Amino acid sequence: MSKLPQKLKFLKKFADAGVFAVKKAAANSKKFMRARWRRRKKINKSATVKALAVFLFCSTLVFEYFHAEKIAREEEAIRPLKEKIGQMLMLGFRGIAIDANSDIAKTIGELNLGGVILFDYDAPSKSRPRNIVDREQTKKLVADLKGYAKNEPLLVAVDAEGGLINRLKPSMGFSKIGSAQSLAEKSGLAAINEYWTLARQLADLGFNINFAPVVDLNLNPESPAIGALERSYSDNPETVAGYARTLIAAHRAFGVLTALKHFPGHGSADADSHLGLPDITASYEEQELTPYAELIGSGGADSVMTAHVINRNIDPEYPATLSEKFIKEILRQNLGFDGVVFSDDMQMGAIVDNYGFEDAIVRAINAGCDVLILSNNGAEYDDSVARRARDIILQAVLDGQISESRINESYARIIKLKEKLK
Repeated sequence: MSKLPQKLKFLKKFADAGVFAVKKAAANSKKFMRARWRRRKKINKSATVKALAVFLFCSTLVFEYFHAEKIAREEEAIRPLKEKIGQMLMLGFRGIAIDANSDIAKTIGELNLGGVILFDYDAPSKSRPRNIVDREQTKKLVADLKGYAKNEPLLVAVDAEGGLINRLKPSMGFSKIGSAQSLAEKSGLAAINEYWTLARQLADLGFNINFAPVVDLNLNPESPAIGALERSYSDNPETVAGYARTLIAAHRAFGVLTALKHFPGHGSADADSHLGLPDITASYEEQELTPYAELIGSGGADSVMTAHVINRNIDPEYPATLSEKFIKEILRQNLGFDGVVFSDDMQMGAIVDNYGFEDAIVRAINAGCDVLILSNNGAEYDDSVARRARDIILQAVLDGQISESRINESYARIIKLKEKLK
């Protein structure tokens, strides 16, 4: 009987040990499960973060892809418009030789630039040479410029009126051409001979448009921009029209375009539009339109260049270049001209000192100008002026300030003019 309590004690201890082991195992199991849960939670959290990162990355790629596609579609949609606008710009530049890395070569290609204009003198730096040195150099420069044209032929322009306004100086080896006034004081035969020489020289050099003849009447012999420089043939409109026909006929014989200037007439002005805004309200005469009427009526006008002059009796706010009343009503409707209208240089004092560049660009196009000249040969030289002008016009179309049909009108006229060069 004495051994039973000892067995019971042993069994009790064994049972207690078993219970302890079970509890400990249970406790360990709970710790394990908690640790496992924490690990899983950590793993799940990490996986979630990674998945979210991948999702965001992929979403960004998808967004960027479709955004790029949208931009590309928009760019493609407006590309024809941008290229048409490029044709509406004629730019002056620096350089006597160019290559593919030259700013002007890049601008011609990137903007589908309509034309360039060459000078012998660089006004901003008050130095020579600007573009023209001699025959051989000029001929190569003109050919190289044309080679960078993108789609349509490039207009390569020069002011070669004769006399003081002639970028092709005899001192550079070019032919001497008399001024309009001096030729009119001689005989018609002298004008025929000299204009034939001039046109042949221009064609040989590769120029395809000459901004001449001047058909302003010499109503004010002291006019600083016209009379004082002997740029007018006469104060008689029939005489002016007759000599202008002689110049035009010679140029057409050699395939060189011309431009009647400066519409509606600069001959009575007592100020120079290079420096300020001439007011011809009191001095303008109706007969100043006669040479335009005669030459347009007889098919003698390849193009017309506007004047930066204001006549408040016709338009109290804007000069002819920015005026619908002058270009759309008088030139196009009354005189029946449907060809290309060139603005005079949009960087002249008459414009930049009185009208904002952006506003003037938009107004000139809405007024009826087809090609805007940006000579870059005034007070300052601006490498970006053509791109700025293109962007201003494009944004004005997108904003509804200029209609797209207005751009199409100009583009059609420009292409029609350039077809004469083929």
